[in-house]
Amino acid sequence: MSVERTMPSSGRPFRLLTVLDKMIIKELFFTVTAVLTVLVVIIVSRKFIRVLAQAIEGNIANETVMTLLGMKIVIATTAFLPAALFMAVLMVLGRMYREQEMSAISSAGGGAFTIYRSVFLLVVPLSLVGVGLSMFAAPWAEARTEQLMHQDKQNADIRGISAGRFSEYSDGELIFYTETVDDEGRMRHVFVQNKQGGKLGVVNAESGWLKNLPGGLYLVLENGQRVMGVPGNKDFVIEAFQEYSVLIEKKVTVLSLGREAIPTRALWVSPELRDIAEVQDRLNTPLGVVLLAVLAVPLAKLSPRGGIYGSMLVAFGIYFVYGNLQRVNHSWVISGALPAWVGYFWVDTALLLLGIAMLIRLYGWRWCLQSLTGKVAG
Repeated sequence: MSVERTMPSSGRPFRLLTVLDKMIIKELFFTVTAVLTVLVVIIVSRKFIRVLAQAIEGNIANETVMTLLGMKIVIATTAFLPAALFMAVLMVLGRMYREQEMSAISSAGGGAFTIYRSVFLLVVPLSLVGVGLSMFAAPWAEARTEQLMHQDKQNADIRGISAGRFSEYSDGELIFYTETVDDEGRMRHVFVQNKQGGKLGVVNAESGWLKNLPGGLYLVLENGQRVMGVPGNKDFVIEAFQEYSVLIEKKVTVLSLGREAIPTRALWVSPELRDIAEVQDRLNTPLGVVLLAVLAVPLAKLSPRGGIYGSMLVAFGIYFVYGNLQRVNHSWVISGALPAWVGYFWVDTALLLLGIAMLIRLYGWRWCLQSLTGKVAG
């Protein structure tokens, strides 16, 4: 149902949303959702296979897998939102041209402004969603992913222990065996063989567990006996102990977040070129949503009789160049070859100028001015 208001001066009804607006918004919304879902599923499924492989190897806990999947979905949605909207506008408007709906709109006095108005009633909210995703949600998801991976890496050795199986560490310098392992990782009846300074040591203990200490990962043993000596010689040292620790692996346990996981607020005030380039990359999502929508409207008319996908080849070429220019801009800003302030706008300005040039080429100066001022379209 249209929302109407009565204008005080003329008494004519003012529709906040016209029938055309509702139709285009509805089709665009469902098309964007479908395209984005397909893209995210394709990309995330490939990454999820790697996550599952790490989970099978014991590097990632089973409980972490679904959380990582959710984080990957957030990151992929942020990356592909502009592309999904670009394709959706091309598909929806291309269908309308093919089925002569655009001719009907033009004969009723609708011009470029009419189409842009309907499209941007959805584009503007999506660009705000893009701001939230790229500036806040995606960095949080990246940071959460790195934290989970780091925590699981710390506990990977405990998950890799299996009762009744020999386990090797430190390139075979240490081998141990345990009869049972409980849910907390505590082992019973432990056998250990390790080499230190050319000597071979054999340890038997009633119990043991793995523990992360400042020096690395240790196997802590309780109530056992240790035999140390050189194979072939008779001078062995035999000693009993209540607690004995064996270094299994030296580790760096400090978590260092990647630049993609750093909060935007911290990057915004940083003078480092890498941080500035990362902020520019995050701004590309909402700006890309707006500018690709501007370009898609005239692009959809390039091949009106070529079917819904008539302009897709040209669109893929433009998007490919646009994406590569963003990567070139990123590297130029980091290297100092391009002033940081120029990196904020030159790629997006080039895309906007391309959209304006296509409007002028298709409709002419006079037609564009008349359409944008709400007058009769040619």
